[in-house]
Amino acid sequence: MTTPRDRLPKLFIHLVLILFGFACIIPLISLISVSLSDETTILKNGYSLLPQDFNFRAYAYVLYRPVQLLNAFKVSLIVSVMGTVISLLISAGIAYVLSREDYKYKNKLSFYVFFTMLFNGGLVPTYMLISNYLHLKNTIWVLILPYLAIPWFILILRTFMQKIPHDMIESCMIDGANEFRIFFQMVLPLAKPGLATVGLFTLLQYWNDWWLSLLYIETEKLVPLQFMLYRMINNIEFLTRSTNMMPPGMSNMIVPAETARMGMAILAAGPMLAVFPFFQKYFVKGLTVGAVKG
Repeated sequence: MTTPRDRLPKLFIHLVLILFGFACIIPLISLISVSLSDETTILKNGYSLLPQDFNFRAYAYVLYRPVQLLNAFKVSLIVSVMGTVISLLISAGIAYVLSREDYKYKNKLSFYVFFTMLFNGGLVPTYMLISNYLHLKNTIWVLILPYLAIPWFILILRTFMQKIPHDMIESCMIDGANEFRIFFQMVLPLAKPGLATVGLFTLLQYWNDWWLSLLYIETEKLVPLQFMLYRMINNIEFLTRSTNMMPPGMSNMIVPAETARMGMAILAAGPMLAVFPFFQKYFVKGLTVGAVKG
């Protein structure tokens, strides 16, 4: 039977977790509230958890060109899904080689992967390579290829795969399985928590990226969502700072700067918030890998 003294630490832990949960949820609620409020009221009264003078002007501004926005969503979705799948296959393949105890050059290859985390080719040589030699500028592949093999994710997957007993791999070899069958039918299913963790990080990397678009994309058909929102924010800042340059009939117009920014944040983060619950159970498994022997 538990005594009040035994229950006190659990109550304290639960209270801390509840407060931490509120600390994570309240900014999101405030974000939605500001995006549904009137710009003038926000500038006058500040932020609040409830919408002030409820309206959809911010979303009307963001969704002014729905066809362009849908095209940006489509580009971001294609790049994120294709990039995540291909990146996981490449990263898992390299990590599997590095995790094998019988691979002769695994230490040298591990150092090579780690070395690329410390040094890179630089912006100008990278731009020249992609634009002048690989001719990837203004193609969808320029948004996918640069992030296919991220060294940090490879090392994370290697750590997960090192927990797979080498005796199991040897048993599969004795039974006549080749390396591809071992990798796809045994290693990948056992490394599913690590793959889900790295897959979510990779998906966020592709979804939130606007830097590659800024450098290499000049056609409107290949503009992803984040870069489109980035340009909208720059346009809003320009309009708010240049009110004296507007036509006479628009000089007193209030641009929905704060509310539109919040609306853009909701549109950008919404899909990732919907995807995260599907990966949550794998995070729990990833935290307990190796904790219990079975």
